[in-house]
Amino acid sequence: MRLKTISEIEVREASLKLAILLLLVLFAAGVSGFMIIEKYSLINAIYMTVITISTVGFREVHPLSQTGKIFTVLLIIFSFGIFVFAISNLTRYMLEGIFRNAFLIKRIKNKIKKLENHIILCGYGRNGHQAARELKDHNMDFVVIENNPLQLEDLEDEPEFLVMEGDATHEETLLEAGLERAGALITTLPNDADNLLIVITARQFNPEMTIISRASDESAEKKLKRAGATNVIMSDKIGGQRMAKLVIQPDIVEFLEKIMLQSMSDVNLEEIACKEMSDLFYHKSIRELGIRNKSGANIIGMKKNGEYLFNPDPDVVLDKTDQLFVLGNPKQISLMKELLKKGVI
Repeated sequence: MRLKTISEIEVREASLKLAILLLLVLFAAGVSGFMIIEKYSLINAIYMTVITISTVGFREVHPLSQTGKIFTVLLIIFSFGIFVFAISNLTRYMLEGIFRNAFLIKRIKNKIKKLENHIILCGYGRNGHQAARELKDHNMDFVVIENNPLQLEDLEDEPEFLVMEGDATHEETLLEAGLERAGALITTLPNDADNLLIVITARQFNPEMTIISRASDESAEKKLKRAGATNVIMSDKIGGQRMAKLVIQPDIVEFLEKIMLQSMSDVNLEEIACKEMSDLFYHKSIRELGIRNKSGANIIGMKKNGEYLFNPDPDVVLDKTDQLFVLGNPKQISLMKELLKKGVI
């Protein structure tokens, strides 16, 4: 049997801890009572407490006084209830796999606490599934938040994913996923109101993070952007545009999808921040870098002063705030990053 929520596991853990505490209190009361009432030594008091609580029926150390007999009767009565409570909780804890689930959840929580600049993915439906696969292919650190039992069953086939079972619209769930330390958040929930609430919460706790949200219509798109979403994706709109483009320019669409959407080992389109470059390259032109000859990768576009330049002129001078869009295979792009960072071109 799989537990439905993390809170249920925490309740079961608390119940088991209470049962153990009650047993310890009962044991301490028994030892103290026999020492005070019957003047037993510590060892004899422990012996009498154990045989009384366990009801094994062994003989007493010596005949009990009237007060001792009354105390023993009360100890047996209380021990019955506490033992039943403790055994039932322990049995449930083991048989329902709570111990295993609790261990896994604690391990996941510890991993999440160590994450910095990671991505929070809210929802593992069709859009969330595709987003997770893409993030995995690019070796990004991310946390999936999901509370739909069907989607959680699918996530069981992805043991390498960090998964939190919970409601992403709840502030405490997002904070537990490391919202304040995250670099980006993607919300793909089917309900626009839920996505809006998540965007508002995320922007409140992390003003600098990138927030990508799904929307079902244009009115929701506007609200999400006003709430603080960096980008809003309308799946139906994109799907319709893609279908039209496949009729008008099929080869171009498929070519771009080969680069952007498919996991390929021979070609990548990546973004390189100029702020990561060596100081030697600031205020130099693309031509002066000679990056194509050294690495084999091509600069096919850039973002400069908030504007996008496609196929930028070789004489464009680079600045710290610029972003380069580079096309090449993983080895070429890795070499380009290394050369730019070390300043050895």
